[in-house]
Amino acid sequence: MAKGKTSIFFCQECGYESSKWSGQCPACKAWNTFVEEKVDKKTTVSRKEIAQVKPTKINEIDSTDEKRIRSGMQEFDRVLGGGIVPGSLVLVGGDPGIGKSTLLLQVCRQLCNQGSSVLYISGEESLQQIKIRADRIGEFSSWLELLCETNLELIKGVITEKKPEVVVIDSIQTLFDENVASAPGSVSQVREATSVFMRLAKEEGIAIFVVGHVTKEGVVAGPRVLEHMVDTVLYFEGDRYASYRILRGVKNRFGSTNEIGVFEMRQAGLVEVKNPSEYMLEGKPKGATGSVVACSMEGTRPLLVEIQALVCHSAFGMPRRTAAGTDYNRVNLLMAVLEKTVGVRLSDQDAYINIVGGMKINEPSIDLGLVLAIVSSYKNKPIDEGVICFGEVGLSGEVRGVNMVEQRVKEARKMGFTTCIMPKVCLKSIQKAGNMQLLGVESVREALNLL
Repeated sequence: MAKGKTSIFFCQECGYESSKWSGQCPACKAWNTFVEEKVDKKTTVSRKEIAQVKPTKINEIDSTDEKRIRSGMQEFDRVLGGGIVPGSLVLVGGDPGIGKSTLLLQVCRQLCNQGSSVLYISGEESLQQIKIRADRIGEFSSWLELLCETNLELIKGVITEKKPEVVVIDSIQTLFDENVASAPGSVSQVREATSVFMRLAKEEGIAIFVVGHVTKEGVVAGPRVLEHMVDTVLYFEGDRYASYRILRGVKNRFGSTNEIGVFEMRQAGLVEVKNPSEYMLEGKPKGATGSVVACSMEGTRPLLVEIQALVCHSAFGMPRRTAAGTDYNRVNLLMAVLEKTVGVRLSDQDAYINIVGGMKINEPSIDLGLVLAIVSSYKNKPIDEGVICFGEVGLSGEVRGVNMVEQRVKEARKMGFTTCIMPKVCLKSIQKAGNMQLLGVESVREALNLL
């Protein structure tokens, strides 16, 4: 096929393409982000080439279950949907220094101990630097091979020759293709590298993990196109000053995108947190006002979190509202519901809401916990330590039902809670509550009267 060269302008923030330069990107509204890059322009294929490609009937395709590779880390396998799928391309993103390289190196160690061949390719660190981090993590077997290279063609040749079961690329922004006339990390370079690894993964049946840098807005740098091309997108997040880390699946063609994995950062690397609820409730104050425990669901895992509220009289004409770990607009909405339906005067009160531990939860089931914490702080009356709650609050003050009620109650009972305030419509879905007292409510006013 005949090839030609043409110029296209790319937005460096979102990957938007345009035939001409523009001061502002029409997609992400960023200014001065368009750069000119040369791209190959291919002509249409011939009839002979089209005749060689034949579609397959869906009834003729064998739908056997794919064989997954267990990584040896249950939290990591949970987020992937049960293990590593051969032939998959996985993107791992996260803030600088959050622990992406450490996590993948620990996964490589577990895979090598199981006898899987792994190739770790780094474009940012030397062999000695990787070895120093590996010594801190633990002892590695000879199944792990290291390569420090940034030339895409050389990397492709090594992978094709070695044919390992798992490949880790750290990171995609450091690689370059000599045939692409742009700097490493640009949209064209990242797109070309990703397409090469996608073909390698599918043709050779190799599971490839790609590390992607994250911008200040919290998205993978150099393009959203990266997320569209890969099979799975994982975000490694958490407060740099806190010891825990959360691995969250944003896109997954082989499993659910609601699962999370919880890890704790220690000197010897990342340690799996088997019971996140116990970890999140450590240090909960006794007899404090404005504090209540609510139950949220992260995929199939119930997670108990402490919600704290501080309500005090405002010294200015416009009261201040602050929300850490939950949606700010949702807090304002719930405070308006309290003022309208219950008669709690909050228009002249400052309100500060915090999800303890730095967790970010937007599930509607914590609405009831937010409401109870706000009223507890406003009236300066503590909520009993054995009480847990969950439920969505509507605009008219009604408490609506939520899903997976049985799992929530089971987790609360396991953590030692004795009373559960929940939507009344969910009581019928619980078959066994043990010695836990279940209190069903239909409205916010009814829940407040119980306390």
